[in-house]
Amino acid sequence: MRAPIGDFDQATPAPDCLGELTRPVADAVRHWRGGVPADQILYVETDPQWADTAAFVEHYGRDLLEKAANCVVVAGKRGGETRLAACVVPSASRVDVNGVVRRRLDARKASFASMEVATGETGMEYGGITPIGLPQDWPVLIDATVVELPYVLLGSGRRRGKLLVPGKALAELPGAVVLEGLGV
Repeated sequence: MRAPIGDFDQATPAPDCLGELTRPVADAVRHWRGGVPADQILYVETDPQWADTAAFVEHYGRDLLEKAANCVVVAGKRGGETRLAACVVPSASRVDVNGVVRRRLDARKASFASMEVATGETGMEYGGITPIGLPQDWPVLIDATVVELPYVLLGSGRRRGKLLVPGKALAELPGAVVLEGLGV
């Protein structure tokens, strides 16, 4: 099948290629619930050397920058307690960690989680973390502009491969909270 965005040779419905995904992502696709059918989540094969956003759009097409989002893990701290969350923002922006995130997590201090924490807690590879398949009790903070995209390019849980997901499907994820101004 042809990819709805980008110039990828092949797009495969995620339920048909669960072996290409990390276990938490594959499990989330396997048990998908919501208004958007799971077969509308598509997997495209990409080279892991181009996984980081700047290199990816340079290699696969600059037009993808406006259709891509990054998922980052953040840690909010208050009174010796740490709460993890995921933030999904357009790739051309950065997460408002010290404003929107800190207030939303009711944290005294918020920062990006370390690579070890992010990969250990998600079961995904650094540079491929996706909001699909995150721990059920995590808030998934999503910039409103991402939800409005017909399809958004996201990590697949691995550095190899990407997911193309209808933006509105992200709002249906467990723990999803759609916010204005999360990406600045």
